[in-house]
Amino acid sequence: MTNEEFKKTLWDAANSLRGSVSAAAYKYPVLGLVFLKFVSDMFEAQAEIIKNRLAEPQSDLYIADEEIRNESVSDFIQDRTFYETDNVFWIPIEARFSTLLEKATAADFAQQLDKAMQKIEVENTQLSGVLYREFSRLALEPGKLGELMNIVAKLKFNPKDHGSRDIFGEVYEYFLGQFAMNEGQRAGEFYTPKSVVNLLVEILAPFKGKIYDPACGSGGMFVQSVKFKDAHQKQLGRKGDLAIYGQELMAETRKLCLMNLAVHGLDGDLGESYGSTFTNDQHKTLRADYILANPPFNISNWGGEKLTNDPRWVFEIPPAGNANYAWLQHMWSRLSAKGRAGIVLANGSMSSNSSNEGNIRRNMVQQDAVECMVAMPGQLFSNTQIPACLWFLSKDKSEGVNGKFDRTGQVLFIDARKKANSRISRTQVEFTDSELHELAQIYHRWRGTEFSDGKPYEDIPGLCFSADSQALESHDYILTPGRYVGAEVMEDCDEAFADKMAVLTNKLAEQMAKGAELDQLIRQKLGGLGYEF
Repeated sequence: MTNEEFKKTLWDAANSLRGSVSAAAYKYPVLGLVFLKFVSDMFEAQAEIIKNRLAEPQSDLYIADEEIRNESVSDFIQDRTFYETDNVFWIPIEARFSTLLEKATAADFAQQLDKAMQKIEVENTQLSGVLYREFSRLALEPGKLGELMNIVAKLKFNPKDHGSRDIFGEVYEYFLGQFAMNEGQRAGEFYTPKSVVNLLVEILAPFKGKIYDPACGSGGMFVQSVKFKDAHQKQLGRKGDLAIYGQELMAETRKLCLMNLAVHGLDGDLGESYGSTFTNDQHKTLRADYILANPPFNISNWGGEKLTNDPRWVFEIPPAGNANYAWLQHMWSRLSAKGRAGIVLANGSMSSNSSNEGNIRRNMVQQDAVECMVAMPGQLFSNTQIPACLWFLSKDKSEGVNGKFDRTGQVLFIDARKKANSRISRTQVEFTDSELHELAQIYHRWRGTEFSDGKPYEDIPGLCFSADSQALESHDYILTPGRYVGAEVMEDCDEAFADKMAVLTNKLAEQMAKGAELDQLIRQKLGGLGYEF
């Protein structure tokens, strides 16, 4: 199934609920059924894998005698051990999508779906309290759920194409962008596109230690970080391990994150419940090695007026009317002695001087908290056009565990506004793999990390610049990369200005003459029709 076919199926699913369920709630019952289809397909695929292993001579389960093998198949595919060891959920037959699809026209089908979800939770304790079990409360007209089931049945999942994808994040992004705009735009809540997550991860390079996201959403940061760790395991020749910590404001989104982690075989501490990271911080004692976050942009109702004496405000009290610098300081306070953070924020955070933000930014730079700033192109997000940037903070910029080059008192600026040359749709772009590699290597060369390709770092006009304290002060601690990287070097042109103007002037004269001819022709034609002027 292509990405466009996938999205069309989701659109059809959502449309089937139009008029029956509010736009803001579309995603939850559909996500529930998508999850059911996903885990059922993965379960059935795993059963086939087990069968093939029994017949494969190189397999640890190989049974040479065909008769014994055929007699043993049933026992093996019903042994949940062979599912759990490969991070595949055990799905009871009565809870499988195919079984339920046959009952989709039953009068009590909604209740059957709720019971099926409950059975899956009972059989897989890591999903306890996570799955959607509100189908019977939707008050849908008869046959509507069956219609939805038949649409979701068109989705086809397999381990090869979908086993490692942030599939629920993708579905969530699509629903936020297409059906739940009013909800998604409230308080600046936006799903972080894969392209942006990848850039954060490639630069921050989480490999071993504690990772934290104080606004974790659907958990895409965690999934991609673990994929990065796994990809570099062999290269670095040592065991990498990431302990996951997070918090999410919205109850249903928190469940989505737990579901996402479970699907990828990951454990995570998301606190005891959902709640505000500012007013109900559930990881007060945490000191993380990595923080990756896309917190809500520019939120004004974050409870700042109640937190004026909070110990997290080490660089000065953030304004009550905008949480951007509260987020930065919260994350700084949760870093370990060698910790680093990568944060998505609105572009205004780099230069704003209103409500004490300029003073906080100056203090952060002077106290060497800021390591790298990245300006990003527009149209990266599917459901907002707010320009965004990346902040990278570091507790230790000296030579050592974070890099072999001492970058104390320096900030790396990267202007990536001309990147992201791959267009996903009419309104959205993404970074190519080569662009992600290029941008990440700028940082790793500059810092001298173990992920560097070994080439020396150099300032590139229009792209990157390493600024010292004097340069930062001269720009009044405004952190917009364009101020520092300068203009891109243009290729020399051998053609003299006068010669170029002569060519352009002749071309303009030719075009004006042609225009005059066309004007005369139009007048003649209109005159022939009796419309002279």
